[in-house]
Amino acid sequence: MALVLPLFSSHHLHHHNHHHHHHLPIRNPISNHSVQSISTPVENRSGRRNSPLEEITELCESKTLIKALNLIQENPHNSFLDPTQKALALGILLQACGVDKNIEIGRKVHELIRESIHLRNNPVLNTRVITMYAMCGSPSDSRSVFDQIRGKNLYQWNALLSGYTRNESYYDALYLFDEMISITEYMPDNFTFPCVIKACGGILDVDLGMAVHGMVVKMGLASDVFVGNALIAMYGRFGILENADKMFEFMPEKNLVSWNSMLSVLSENGCFQESFNFFRELLMGLDGLVPDSATMVTILPACAGEGDSVMGKAVHGLVVKFGMSGDVMASNALIDMYSKCGLLEEARVTFDLNDSKNVVSWNSMIGGYSRKGLIDGTFDLVRKMQMERDKFKANELTVLNVLPCCQAASELLYLKELQGYSIRQGFVNGELLANAFITAYARCALLSTAECLFDKLERKAVSSWNALIGGCVQNGNPSKALEKYLEMAHSGIDPDLVSIGSLLLACNHLKSLWYGKEIHGFVLRKGLEIDSFISTSLLSLYFSCDIPAHAQVLFDSMETRGLVSWNAMIAGYLHYRLPCAALDIFREMVSDGIQPKEITIVGALGAISRLSALHLGKEAHCFALKVDLMKDSLVNCSLIDMYAKSGSIELSQTVFDQVQDKDTALCTAMISGYAIHGYGKEAHMLFQKLKKLGLKPNLCTFSNILIACNHAGMIEQGLSYLTEMHAFHNIEPKLQHYACVIDMLGRAGRFVDALELIASMPIKPDARIWSSLLSSCRNHRELDLGNEFAEKLLELEPSRAESYILVSNFFAGFGKWDDVRRVRGIMKEMGLQKDVGCSWTEVGGKTYSFIVSDEMLPDSEEIRLMWKTLE
Repeated sequence: MALVLPLFSSHHLHHHNHHHHHHLPIRNPISNHSVQSISTPVENRSGRRNSPLEEITELCESKTLIKALNLIQENPHNSFLDPTQKALALGILLQACGVDKNIEIGRKVHELIRESIHLRNNPVLNTRVITMYAMCGSPSDSRSVFDQIRGKNLYQWNALLSGYTRNESYYDALYLFDEMISITEYMPDNFTFPCVIKACGGILDVDLGMAVHGMVVKMGLASDVFVGNALIAMYGRFGILENADKMFEFMPEKNLVSWNSMLSVLSENGCFQESFNFFRELLMGLDGLVPDSATMVTILPACAGEGDSVMGKAVHGLVVKFGMSGDVMASNALIDMYSKCGLLEEARVTFDLNDSKNVVSWNSMIGGYSRKGLIDGTFDLVRKMQMERDKFKANELTVLNVLPCCQAASELLYLKELQGYSIRQGFVNGELLANAFITAYARCALLSTAECLFDKLERKAVSSWNALIGGCVQNGNPSKALEKYLEMAHSGIDPDLVSIGSLLLACNHLKSLWYGKEIHGFVLRKGLEIDSFISTSLLSLYFSCDIPAHAQVLFDSMETRGLVSWNAMIAGYLHYRLPCAALDIFREMVSDGIQPKEITIVGALGAISRLSALHLGKEAHCFALKVDLMKDSLVNCSLIDMYAKSGSIELSQTVFDQVQDKDTALCTAMISGYAIHGYGKEAHMLFQKLKKLGLKPNLCTFSNILIACNHAGMIEQGLSYLTEMHAFHNIEPKLQHYACVIDMLGRAGRFVDALELIASMPIKPDARIWSSLLSSCRNHRELDLGNEFAEKLLELEPSRAESYILVSNFFAGFGKWDDVRRVRGIMKEMGLQKDVGCSWTEVGGKTYSFIVSDEMLPDSEEIRLMWKTLE
């Protein structure tokens, strides 16, 4: 009786005629036949003569398949006396062809079977042929064989079903299942359902998967361990962890595959801590199970995802303890884990000790060096791999792993070398690799080369457009990105989530509200606003375009607000100089039960530092301690900065002293704190200590030490640091470094030295340099020089009100009222107005803002009287 499943309609199963060549381990529906001995003239090592069947088995195990085929074809001793014995030999050879993915010999074996009247209708051999073609990545050949079989049995239906899922031809698998239950009397068994369930997970059709689960329950197979394991994996693919957990909990019988499946579900869905707890439960041995290499291969990516090298090292210890050190899959997973945790030395040791390396081992190690930006180490490994090309042949993934370290103009020669290698190997025809090269050339500021590669593509998929558009944005050419988007639209290709993300970033750079709203409209029409990345990008866009109200409305309308969205709102309000609003968002987030991450606390501390709200800062510090975020260097740097800007350099010092492993960023933050408080000597001493610790100062470190020298009047020391940047650290000073030293010289009245430094600069001076010199001229009564600096300032900033006010105040300081009226008249003609001033203060844990001419503040009259008293 056929089981009709209405959900298997054209609505659910849109047919795809693509056969993907991925080989995933699936149980073989045909049990291995025992090898029968028959008399033969071939001797074995003990002196006894081997049967041809035994010799064929040995040849297949040693992967000398052509010899096994010749032995069957030639049959010199006429040893195969009946078709059954020959069928056994051919079955063994077919299975070996599938394992070795040797489709050429497999076809020849198939031809032998078709030519034999006695063998062509053998059901076991036909099933083996179906399986062989599927294992070799050709399910279309499997289907052809299947269609020629008369009186198909359940094994053959299952073999083809398995072949489709093995090759990720999930729609074909589901159509075949629908066909089987519609036109045959066969009942799906515990081999049929795991294949069907895997196909449902493959196409991410939740309704279909649940319908199949219902069939499983009706047919009494829900308690089968193989079916249960497949259901766990399927619900994991759907991201429905609750159902996967229920399946595991209620399974009457659990094997190690069940535990591994559940572990994989947790890891792949980002539940890394839950993975660790589950792994510990398995180790307790309550079910009498011992982890195998598949368990280790599953838990190690969770260690990498969490960045937990301590847990990773513990798993490594278990790998050694359970005797899995020689297992290549476990070794590869360890290399990958150490690389992604930033422990390249440990990864390299594991790699070097691995005696059974394969191409995956090399790719993992190469990827580790490349992600770290170690270009010499990366290419050194690639060349060593090439020297052993008789053992290991590089593939497209090798090149993809190398590319991350070739993403800057300084690595252009390496990028070209890599492209040349890829062309010689015939890799560049692949869409994935071609897109990666387009992105790399764009990031190396060679957009013309990227466009040339793009134009040569025969088929320009949306992923290729994404590579070019994303490359334009990352190369600082957002206008070009929008231009390419219009070309993509005219070619009839709709943008996907990746395209939209890049386009919103381009609009953000350009502050293009019009294009941004157009893209927002497209997002709404396509129902894409539920994507957290897109909604967060829109929030950032509206803040960038100075429309925080739009961002707030969008944020309030979001059904699900992830941590990234909350962080974007905090960062947006900080960017818009609304620290109080940023703190309100932070408080709302905590009250909603969202667990802040390091970047969230950093944002909140940034808002507090702008308010100089020491009481709030202490509360945030306590909160960071409570949620265990004090291990993060950025959080500690933000605390040091917040305390310094809130007037407590002592608390900044306390935070700094409590950190055991100090890095450059932490020292830079402390130097900045000293600079704010005018502690030039302390800043100088810490800078020297930083160098003694073997830490390398960066541009920001030098900016802060120069500010400290400026505030403390340490002119000679400041000049020395400016020289030290290039001479000893090979760091080219930026404009802000020159501006700080020039301001320092101006404050001291050393205008000749300041002008000489300006003349020697490789960069043109900007408005801030002339502004600082103009202020110094007023203090040192240098009218003539001040006149020159005022002219240069207004030439650079003819439309900025603050520049005119500075010039006006300069003339007022010398009593030049005619010049003051002239400057003010120009401002009036141009319609320039100074921005309204605003200040904040904290009293009793509450923050109060004061705006010029604001009469709305409670008790404003009392505040004004108190101010007059203080004056």
